[in-house]
Amino acid sequence: MDTMRDRFAPVVSRLLDEDPRVAVVLAEIGKDAFHDAITRHPERVINVGIREQLLVGAAAGMALTGLRPVVHTFASFLVERPFEQVKLDFGHQGTGAVLVSAAASFDWPAGGFTHMAPGDVALMDTLDGWTVHVPGHPDEAETLLRHAVAAGDDRVYVRLSVQSNRRALPVDGERFMTVREGRAGVVIAVGPLLDAVLEATQGMDVTVLYATTVRPFDAAGLRRAAGAAGTDVALVEPYLAGTSTAAANDALADLPHRVLGLGVGRRELRRYGTVEEHTAAHGLDARSLRERIGGVLGARAGV
Repeated sequence: MDTMRDRFAPVVSRLLDEDPRVAVVLAEIGKDAFHDAITRHPERVINVGIREQLLVGAAAGMALTGLRPVVHTFASFLVERPFEQVKLDFGHQGTGAVLVSAAASFDWPAGGFTHMAPGDVALMDTLDGWTVHVPGHPDEAETLLRHAVAAGDDRVYVRLSVQSNRRALPVDGERFMTVREGRAGVVIAVGPLLDAVLEATQGMDVTVLYATTVRPFDAAGLRRAAGAAGTDVALVEPYLAGTSTAAANDALADLPHRVLGLGVGRRELRRYGTVEEHTAAHGLDARSLRERIGGVLGARAGV
């Protein structure tokens, strides 16, 4: 099966052909995948070289001219390194774009910590007005990319990963999806962690919600689920643990509730290892998740 990033360039290349507003801005990374698109649309596929601040600034300038820029590089170079430009050139100027990242939290361990970005969504959360999509399958990535590009002049961040669930679900770019229903708590699985969550909660009497759009946070969806399953919530995210706990707390603010935030830990793992080893070390494999979710939901969930 192809990866989300494998799907990215063909989808966006077709959008370049279909919509004269669409432009692509790159910083060396990913340029080879757009070779044919550059030939067809040299004025709308721009490679700025290894200059990430310029990458964002150029895209914002293109947006000011009426274009819909799609901006792509690794998450650490797209969100963290040029964060001031993201904050000012898009937010302060009121412009929009689609930022599409790769490498996620630790998709390329051999690249070291410079190529990891477990804090990207938390950092984007400090800014106003951004939609954040976290697909869990290449088909979902295509759907959400098309949704993002078509979103007028909105500011959208799409987080791609090599990690993937086995099958795609019909995501809509807005709401959480109920995958399993129970009566003893709610587990929210974000993006590519759905399969691990479903395995971890097998036999538990819990509702599992699937989230591929985490900002805006679907507060209404969580409240509906909690109305039937109770207000003990485990939130499992493929980036910094606790990133969305405040949003979940706000959704249930008028109700007694507990929220457990699971995700990538703050401690830096300094050995390269593999994606699977990093996943296990952060407690995001199915076995670890079962222990951690069961520790909160406990006997009520049938653990």
